Amino acid sequence: MPSDTLDAPAVSAAPPAEPAPPAPRIVPRRRFGQWTAAAVLLVLLVLALTSVVRNRAFQWDVVADYFLTSAVLRGLGLTLWLTAVVMVLGFALGTGLAVLRLSGNPVLRGIGRGYVWLFRSMPILVQLLFWFNIGALYPVVLGVKTVNLLSPVAVAVIGLTLHEAAYAAEVVRGGILSVGKGQLEAAQALGLGAGRRLRRIVLPQAMRSIVPPAGNMLMGTLKGTSIVSVIAVQDLLYSVQLVYHRTYQVIPLLLVATLWYVLVTSVLGVGQHYIERHYARGTAGAR
Repeated sequence: MPSDTLDAPAVSAAPPAEPAPPAPRIVPRRRFGQWTAAAVLLVLLVLALTSVVRNRAFQWDVVADYFLTSAVLRGLGLTLWLTAVVMVLGFALGTGLAVLRLSGNPVLRGIGRGYVWLFRSMPILVQLLFWFNIGALYPVVLGVKTVNLLSPVAVAVIGLTLHEAAYAAEVVRGGILSVGKGQLEAAQALGLGAGRRLRRIVLPQAMRSIVPPAGNMLMGTLKGTSIVSVIAVQDLLYSVQLVYHRTYQVIPLLLVATLWYVLVTSVLGVGQHYIERHYARGTAGAR
């Protein structure tokens, strides 16, 4: 019997899909030159450290004996105190000088520029010697005899502070200039006075630019205080000098001072890192 329905056309099976080619493997570029140079420098560093540690001329046993003596610690304490006082006073005076340099008054601007020019031009040792011999330059000032008026520590504070302020002024001025004019215009629109604009708007934002060079200045001041030993201020360097003038152990005592400077600057470097990270919050440089 014939079928009333038509046969359905045969459906051909689809060919199997070809597998996707594997993704190309990224092979890092081999930097044989850099690794060779790094290996050579590492070997040289190890050899240098080994020679320092095993060289008996350094007298590491003497270094260990004097590292924590009371004379050295007193000198270290005076060095730290002098550094802190000079940095605080120097940046306080430097901030005022930066404001003068940015003033619209040409007289104030000229005074600020002249101060920075003068004290950046004079070597710090010359400044200290001038203040140390102030009695020879001006025996009487306002009816007061200046001979032996200033102690060596006072001379060190005055000389280092005046010197530090000249550099701090430029650091603060650079930080203030880094703040956008739009911030100042917004503060003016809110009716803030010049003093409040500086304290509440400008300086907090300028700290991102101020902290890194200020940290370098702090470490430079710590090491620079060693120059006050020429006027018999018993800082860290002068304290070890007193010892090796008596014992003639020059190298190990200089190593004692060097190790303390390295230790303190390392601690200050860690503190600077966290302060920078604090003021860099919300910026691309924060890490």
